[in-house]
This record gives sequence, structure tokens and C-alpha cells, in this order.
Amino acid sequence: MNSSESPTDKPNKLKYLNGGDNSNSNATTTTTEFENSTRPLLRNGDCNLPVQTVTADSSNGGNQLMTVYLNGGTAPQEVDKKIDDDPSGHEINSNARGVFHQILVTGAVLLLAAACGMPIGYSAVLLPQLYNMSEPLVIDIEMGSWIASVHSLATPIGSFASGPIMDHWGRKPALLAAIVPLFSGWIFLATASSHFLILVGRVVAGISVGLIAAPAQVLLAEIAEPRLRGLLIGAPFVSYSMGILLVYALGSYFHWRHVAWAGTILPLFSFVAIMFMPETPVFLARNNQLKKASRALTWLRGCPIQAKRELQQLVDRSKTESEESANQSLWQTLTKVSLIKPLIIINGFHILQILSGTYLVVFYAVDIISDMGGSDINSLQAAVLTAAVRLAFTFLYCFLLLMMPRRMMVIGSGIGSGISCLAIAIFMYIRLDAVKTPMDTYISAVFILIYIGTNTGFMTMPGIMIGELLPAKIRGRIAGNLFTIFNLLLFGVAKGFLYAKQIFKTQGLFLIFGIASFGASLLLYLMLPETKGRTLHDIEDYFQRPNWLWITRKRTAEEERRPKGSAEAEEGVPLKAVVRT
Repeated sequence: MNSSESPTDKPNKLKYLNGGDNSNSNATTTTTEFENSTRPLLRNGDCNLPVQTVTADSSNGGNQLMTVYLNGGTAPQEVDKKIDDDPSGHEINSNARGVFHQILVTGAVLLLAAACGMPIGYSAVLLPQLYNMSEPLVIDIEMGSWIASVHSLATPIGSFASGPIMDHWGRKPALLAAIVPLFSGWIFLATASSHFLILVGRVVAGISVGLIAAPAQVLLAEIAEPRLRGLLIGAPFVSYSMGILLVYALGSYFHWRHVAWAGTILPLFSFVAIMFMPETPVFLARNNQLKKASRALTWLRGCPIQAKRELQQLVDRSKTESEESANQSLWQTLTKVSLIKPLIIINGFHILQILSGTYLVVFYAVDIISDMGGSDINSLQAAVLTAAVRLAFTFLYCFLLLMMPRRMMVIGSGIGSGISCLAIAIFMYIRLDAVKTPMDTYISAVFILIYIGTNTGFMTMPGIMIGELLPAKIRGRIAGNLFTIFNLLLFGVAKGFLYAKQIFKTQGLFLIFGIASFGASLLLYLMLPETKGRTLHDIEDYFQRPNWLWITRKRTAEEERRPKGSAEAEEGVPLKAVVRT
């Protein structure tokens, strides 16, 4: 546009980053030009900002072209001022350096997750060697059952303690403190001279695993940006499965004491890695450590503008919550509907997930395959095979979390799990009185592996739900308690599995697994909001709305215009744009 042309639409004043406008200048821009022009990315320091070239009146009365940052500013140096929300709706994501830093933090947690997986699988390595009569510490069946189960019994103790620890001292110190008993547990096992010391080592390691679970998930949820959060929260389950597979592999070649010494390596590496990562910005901001929060956010996002924006949101929300809860006790907070709704989703899913056999089939894979088709597969082959399949599918589901809506993935996982369970039950009823053949064994193994593959989607969800659905102000305290309840339920169901199998038989148990899988899918279809690509603040705001069911939410006109079931309608769009009161 040249000096002879003039705008025909009503001019809009330019907004600056400090919330003001260009009142001291004559710069104006037309709405038509603003909406119709292209919106390329302009590098502003460390940030990729959407920009626009508009026509503005210069001070000498002529028109000139001006570059406007769509977050409301016109100059890079404005990043030091207060960041307002982008009026155009554009999000400023982390740059490549920020994403790399988030991956570094996740990598440190992955080392620790693999270290936690090793004690879980260690009993499968330890017990066969201790049953050998030539072993100095030979055991009987009763002692073997205690060595196998005491780890799971100790885990809830750590889970219960993890909430207050990470709420008081922080997520990072909680993880560092939890590594000490994990390392000590392996030392007890490697140097054990009696059955008592073996049990002590298993208990100490179990407590450590419980201490680590909640802080690890909360930390990743609080450092990740929305578009990467699902992948980063789900990644520890890949590492966890890898730890189980690693201890199986070591146990097939080395003595159990050597395997225990090898178990000390990952805790040491993870301790060093976690030492150099920052505390989560959420914890720092909520504890008035704003300078540290700003540095952490800038490092994690690689962009000072995004760091300023997120920090301002954290501070504003913290002030609002402090004012609201000034006269509220913890019990009053726990009875708020906005917290009850996510607790129903999380605990309901935990119960149905356990009853769907997610962990039971892993614990008793050899016994189940033997019941279904014979005993041609030895225990080590079955353990390694199930661990490898679980690892492969966990890896797959992590990428599905990045590529597709949460609801679609987990509901599909439940439906697939339910169908495979029904197929197993029907096959076993058909072959109930038939003579077992090698073909029965192979068919059974294939059905089991398909079931483990489809059901693995359930394994990734508890940590994601706890990291995303709980409000920030009580996320630490509640997360530890939820993991405690989950581990106690799992221990009780696992201990009662053999008794239930005597009553219902294996085919009856798979029928129960199938019903529970379908029930979990139904629960999540009705209540679970789509959280992919949405901020934790946005998710908190959703649960403060009056609707209990996701499917009965009041949709805005904008969402109604989108095709139902489309990816655009399900993910990434701020919840305030798709739900109205």
C-alpha cells in the first residue's frame, strides 16, 4: 500500500506486551488486512513468533509498513515486560533447544524408571537359583512366596510417604532421596548372608519404588509443554519395561548376586543426572521462588516470552487459589466437586484396570499358558517373551499418545483387550475337555501376547491421569495417596488370584478380565476429558464446570461447526473453546 491509499475499515490500535496500546502514536491497522495476510514465523531472539506486516500511519502523516508480533507486541525488547495472552489464539511453543532440555530431563527420569523396573523382575531371576539345592541360601516354597511378594507389600509404604515429601521439599529432592534406599536395597541383596537380609533388601527396594512413582509422574507433567506431555509422561513405562527385560537377560547369564551388583549402576547414573536438572516451575512458583521458576521455565522452553507467559499464569493461578482456600481445610478441599470428578475417574479406572488383568497376566503368564495349552514353554522363555512384547507395545503406545487423542487410544485399547479376553475364554471353553496338544500351547501363547499388546495401553494411563487431571495445589499430596491405594489393591488382587482361579477357573477369569476391560472403556468414554494438547490450567478449569460427563458437556457454536469425532474437535482446542457453562 502506498501513501495515496487509505484504509477503508475501522482501524484497530496496536497492543504492546505490557498490555497498553499505541496511544502515543498514529499507528493503525485495518481488520481486513490483519485477517487476510499471511502469518509467517519471525525469529525474535530465542522465540519463533507469528508476525504480520500491517499498514500504519507514521508520525509525519504518511503510511508505512510495520511488523507486528501477534502476541501483542512490536519489538523484541518488549519480552521483558508482562506477557498478555495472544489475542489471535496462537501458542508460542518451545524452540528446539527447549524441547531438547525437556528430553534431557525425561532421560534422567527414564534411567530411574529402568532402575525401578529391575527389582520388579528380580524375583524371577532370584527364586529359580535359590530353589537349587546346591545354593548355600536354598529356600522352600513358603520363603519363595515371601521373597516374591514382599516387594509389592512394601511399595505402598513408599507411595504414601512420597506425597508429603515432594509437596514439602520438591519433586527433584523427593526423587534424589528415593534413590538412596533403591541403591541400598541392591547392596543388601548382593551381600545377603541370610534369608532375613534378602527380605530386607526386597522391602527397602520396594519402598524406594513406591517413593519414586508419584514424584516422577508429577515432575514430567509439570515440566512438559502440552504438545509433548503425553509422550514424556508415557515414556517412563517404556523404560520400566526395559528394566524388567534387562534383569531377565542378566539373570539368564549371571549369578543372582552379580545381577544385584549390576542393579546398583542405574541408580547411581540417575542420581547424577537428576542432580543437574531444575526443580519444576510449578513447585517453585507456588512456593514464591519466582526467580528460580523463571530460570527453570526459560531453560525448559528455550524462549523467554513463553517463560514469562507461563510464569505469569502460574502466579495468577496460585494467588487465586490462595484467596479461595484461605479459610478452607484440607478436608473441605477434598470434598470440592472439582476434585471429586477426577478422583472418580482415576480410582474407577485403577480398579477396572487391575480387574482387567493388566498386571495379573504378567505375574502369572507361565501358569496361565500352562492351563490353556500345556507346559511346553519354560518359565524363562515365557518371562522374556512377555517382557519383550510389553516393551514393544509400550513404546508404540507412547508414540500413539503423541499422534492421536488420549480418549481414542485408551478406549480402543480397552475394547481390544476385552475382545481378546473373550476370545481366550471362548477358546478355553471349547477345548475344556479336549486333549491338550502343542497347537493349543501356541494358540494360547498368541492369544496371550495379543491380549498383553492391546492391554498395555491401560498401563500407560494411571500415571498420565495423575499427572494431568489433579489440581496443582494438591497434586503432590494426592498423587502419593492414589499410588498407595493402587498398590494395595494390586497386592490384594495378586495374592487372591490363585484362590480366584480355583473358583472361576482360568476361562472364567478371562471372562471377568473382558468385562472389566469393556467397563473401563465405558467409564473413560463417559467421563474422561480430552487432554491432549491442552494446558494443565485448562484441564483444571474444565473440572470446575458443572457437567460430570464429558459426553454431556455443553458445546460452543465453534465446536458444533466441526465434524463430530474429528481430531480437531477432540484435541488441541482449548477446553474453554469447546465447553461452555
